[in-house]
Amino acid sequence: MIIEPKVREYICTTAHPKGCEESVRRQAEYAAKKGVTEGTRKALIIGCSTGYGLASRISALVNCEAATLGIMFERPANGRRTATPGWYNTAAFEKLSREKGIYARTINGDAFSEEVKAQTIEVIKQELGCVDLVVYSLAAPRRTDKEGKTWSSCLKTTEKSFTEKSLDLRTNEITEKTIPAATEEEVLGTVKVMGGEDWADWIEALSAAGVLAENAVTVAYSYIGPKLTYPIYYEGTIGAAKQHLHRTAAELNRHYPGLRAYISVNKGLVTQASAAIPVVPLYFSILYKVMKEQGNHEGCIEQMTRLYTEKLYTANGPVTDGNGFIRMDDHELTEQVQKQVQEAWEKVTTENMARYCDLEGYWEDFYHMFGFHYDNIDYTADVDPDVKIGSIS
Repeated sequence: MIIEPKVREYICTTAHPKGCEESVRRQAEYAAKKGVTEGTRKALIIGCSTGYGLASRISALVNCEAATLGIMFERPANGRRTATPGWYNTAAFEKLSREKGIYARTINGDAFSEEVKAQTIEVIKQELGCVDLVVYSLAAPRRTDKEGKTWSSCLKTTEKSFTEKSLDLRTNEITEKTIPAATEEEVLGTVKVMGGEDWADWIEALSAAGVLAENAVTVAYSYIGPKLTYPIYYEGTIGAAKQHLHRTAAELNRHYPGLRAYISVNKGLVTQASAAIPVVPLYFSILYKVMKEQGNHEGCIEQMTRLYTEKLYTANGPVTDGNGFIRMDDHELTEQVQKQVQEAWEKVTTENMARYCDLEGYWEDFYHMFGFHYDNIDYTADVDPDVKIGSIS
């Protein structure tokens, strides 16, 4: 079939297998330029198929030559419906692993479930023995907990409604968006889905099963952002969840002697999760323009290779701030960058967007997430959407 992008707001309902393979190939080529570092040898990546999780898995393979076990929740092709981009990304990653002769296996299922945790532990026991790195990189709208209760997350403020400029992705116009305040139940639901509870459940299960290596490391990903986005992010429902995630890292360090738990605070980027957050796409499009002009813009793979080769695995241990966080947002939050972003924010309108926003770069990243807009892929050619993953469980 000929596969074209079908976009609705911030979601593309199709994905291109050749384009997703090209995306993985380019990320691996970038990581290879950074060379091999002494780091993880056996990594478990929870949420491994897109965005930061995929880049983490690629960097673990390329920069550390590590065996990887990945957890994803993706859909294969079905008739005229393409697979999800994460499915195609994972097929491409496993092809890359085979070419390098390095172990890779993927489990497809709900990472929040007890069944997937048990299956993961069994695979580790039989095929790896233990893991020395656990990356927690889940982004999901809902979660069913161990008691069988399903929680849903939401994108709201936590105190009062907030009105601010926003980018309407349907029209590429700047509008005003009002984000309502969440109820206590909505805040709790967001914390349950996006906070640290499931991360802690994973570590508890892995530890109890004896499959965590001595002095294992676990890293969860977070975002804080600038004061400009605080009302919707850091001080919103997502922020409440991320602050719970931050507290969880401290609790894991206290509870599991020998384990080292870290929060990596990453740079703002276009991902399937971030594209849905009001106000944030406009901020990102301005940020992209400013950082590209200053020469310090990074995508997912640039962030993760820098994490592995310069921040997490160093001769003197992880590089952290006063809170124990690994700050991968250090370039984004410089005074020089944020001053220019704030100035552009105050001046930007629909009419002058080209001057202040990198809208083309924003959409390019968006389409790349689904395997589209690569200049060396023939999107008019027939392609088989039914791609198999050899080591999927």
